[in-house]
Amino acid sequence: MASLPSSCWRSVLLLSILLVAMDQMAMASLSDDIEVGWGQDHSFFYMDGPDDHQTLALCLDETHGSGFHTKEAYLYARFDIDIMLVPDNSAGTVTTLYLFPVDVPWEYHDEVDLEFLGNVTGEPYTLHTNIFVNGVGHRVEQFRLWFDPTADFHTYSIDWNPKRITILVDGVPIRVFKNHEKDGVPFPSWQKMKLEGSLWNADDWATQGGRVKTDWSAAPFFANYRNLRVSWCQPSPGVAWCGDEPPESTWFEQGLDTAALQNARDTHMIYDYCKDANRKELPKECTLD
Repeated sequence: MASLPSSCWRSVLLLSILLVAMDQMAMASLSDDIEVGWGQDHSFFYMDGPDDHQTLALCLDETHGSGFHTKEAYLYARFDIDIMLVPDNSAGTVTTLYLFPVDVPWEYHDEVDLEFLGNVTGEPYTLHTNIFVNGVGHRVEQFRLWFDPTADFHTYSIDWNPKRITILVDGVPIRVFKNHEKDGVPFPSWQKMKLEGSLWNADDWATQGGRVKTDWSAAPFFANYRNLRVSWCQPSPGVAWCGDEPPESTWFEQGLDTAALQNARDTHMIYDYCKDANRKELPKECTLD
């Protein structure tokens, strides 16, 4: 007896048939800038909203999830994208947005992570952030969002320049990782990276430490991405590119709302690796900021 197609596959096939004509009218095509890297049978593009945004839906069912990446890799840039997360009982699911390098061995790779950890209906998502440099992470900061991220699209941003990495939600800075290379703290400064996103099952750890598992009777699960904007890093006048910005320059210190950053951290942060009393030794950057 032939196996039945997965729930994601059936949804993708049906919506592809219904939306193929609409897709031809795309004004700003997300598909020009990104491509699905895995789980092609669990993803589809469609038109959404009054402005006809081309939107990518990633699907997760009991067989597997899916993921995408930008076609181009960048060294210093700002990335903004709108995401609407899995609604209702999303326990066990993880929706991601992250920077990841091309053709770099795992033990040397840099990475900037935003992972949205699902939860049972009525309980909030956790935004789990981490930064890897030269293969070493363990720089976790976690936040509760101040809105329902499943009811509408919200903008999530990574602003990466030679002086700092800033993570923003709807334009509000929530995390800054500064460049302290002069003090012996590694910083992502040489690996070109692509923006990637995915939806996958991580019920061994994602929700309440893995105590709550994915309810597959609620599948398929969908996360939606649209309106990608990538802006190359702009150096100060007279400087060829951002990597040549003089160390004493204050160019990249402009534009950061430090009051909003502090308020977001005071109000919405629920875990800070620099304040974890269970760590035997704090990373050096924790004593510098």
